[in-house]
Amino acid sequence: MRNITFAQALVEAQREEMERDESVFIMGEDVGYSGGTFGATLGLWEKFGSERVRDTPISEAAIMGAGVGAALAGMHPVIDMQYLEFLPYMDALVNLAAKLHLMSGGQICIPVVLRGPLGAKGGNGAQHSQYFESWFVNTPGLYVAMPSTPYDAKGLLKSAIRGKNPVVFIEDKTIYFTQGEVPEEEYTVPFGQADIKRIGKDVTIVATGITIGRALKAARILSKEGIEAEVVDPCTLIPLDIETILQSVRKTHHVVVAHQAPKTGGFGAEVVAQIQELAFDELDAPVIRVAGLDVPAPYNVELEKKANVYEDDIINGVRLVLEKAQ
Repeated sequence: MRNITFAQALVEAQREEMERDESVFIMGEDVGYSGGTFGATLGLWEKFGSERVRDTPISEAAIMGAGVGAALAGMHPVIDMQYLEFLPYMDALVNLAAKLHLMSGGQICIPVVLRGPLGAKGGNGAQHSQYFESWFVNTPGLYVAMPSTPYDAKGLLKSAIRGKNPVVFIEDKTIYFTQGEVPEEEYTVPFGQADIKRIGKDVTIVATGITIGRALKAARILSKEGIEAEVVDPCTLIPLDIETILQSVRKTHHVVVAHQAPKTGGFGAEVVAQIQELAFDELDAPVIRVAGLDVPAPYNVELEKKANVYEDDIINGVRLVLEKAQ
């Protein structure tokens, strides 16, 4: 094992898959010479050249449309959208990439990977600080990954590139320079397999993306109070490994679901609904959601923090669910 950053893990995954399969190529804004806005394609242009690491015009609709066309032609495009908040690509993603397998009667596949960042990063404002992973989850035909560690990022991205399905690969803007252990040897992480990041017996915390790190900090603080929290990372939102979550619920009987997206309509609502449908009798208290505020992200950094979820918010959610059980 060695420690590398989340961004370096993405670079390694793409490099290894490009070496393995000549049909894999990268396209997007500033992916070439500059190595990507967050360094997620750094060095790949120098290694593979401009034919396989293609800088594109600033036209998200054209980038996504070209990616779908390349996938139809037998290529395996990896699209770096720079910012997933740039929404002109949504028509090609939702109405082409997600639909054509079904509309062709299963005759064609669309192996396109759309990767890029979402979320707040210190005062970037309302249009560049959004979390709308639930939009993608609500589109049948798309696979959705949201890794929280460099290990998961590399393994899931390799699986995404090797697959036959359109994948939205979500990277939190604040996560690129976090470090974690990644093995030297070849590995992949399968879709649809949640990971228990911390074992506990008193409460289950289900979290996604950057919130996993904050949930783990919260769990360490709670442990000093005698509360042992189990932290579950779904890793992929579609397909969702609900059974691993339910196994934890059956053990702890208390659940907090945490994410950065606004509470109303957020992905946590789906997790809560499935827990209540499938394991209601295991609950000693209602499931508590800890989520971002239903407001556009403020420019002011301190106000932005209040709109997002940190370890103190998760700790308060855990205390609330345990109080309700008494």
